Amino acid sequence: MALILFNKPFQVLCQFSPQPGRESLADYLKQPNIYPAGRLDADSEGLMLLTDDGRLQHQIAHPDHKEAKTYLVQVDGLPDAAALDKLQAPIDLGDFVTKPCRAVRIAAPEWLWPRNPPIRTRQDKPTSWLAITLQEGKNRQVRRMTAAVGLPTLRLVRSSIGPFSLSTHPLMPGEYVEVPADALRSS
Repeated sequence: MALILFNKPFQVLCQFSPQPGRESLADYLKQPNIYPAGRLDADSEGLMLLTDDGRLQHQIAHPDHKEAKTYLVQVDGLPDAAALDKLQAPIDLGDFVTKPCRAVRIAAPEWLWPRNPPIRTRQDKPTSWLAITLQEGKNRQVRRMTAAVGLPTLRLVRSSIGPFSLSTHPLMPGEYVEVPADALRSS
């Protein structure tokens, strides 16, 4: 049974089926019969888990067993205490209300690779970095949360899932490593 940690590059589709003119997981991972346990949209980067074990995939992705996920988020603007408080509280996003989470302002991660293409910069508008840790993960949730508090997301990198992180398993975009599946179960 394989459990693969993969650092998904920016603009790579989180699927194995090809789409003309777009890179997908199949361009990076050649192992047969593996599937992502959770997704990242094409505009997001970072850590993904993939496995060939359907039960493990279901366990990782199922809402009752969601592993905590941390996202490093570069936002347009400077968050104040009120914005951070709003991010951490439940937010009504229209189609669902988020669960409480952890959101803190951090220094720009020195270890983070440059994005290609780079994010836009404006001299008159500063950016800042947040670390947001969720127990859930709905479609484009982090982007929608930051927008709801007036801090549009410019760059989003998932840095950890449960016990695995890009700091303990340094991988550059497009790289992967196989780890024992029981490392997830013992967390």
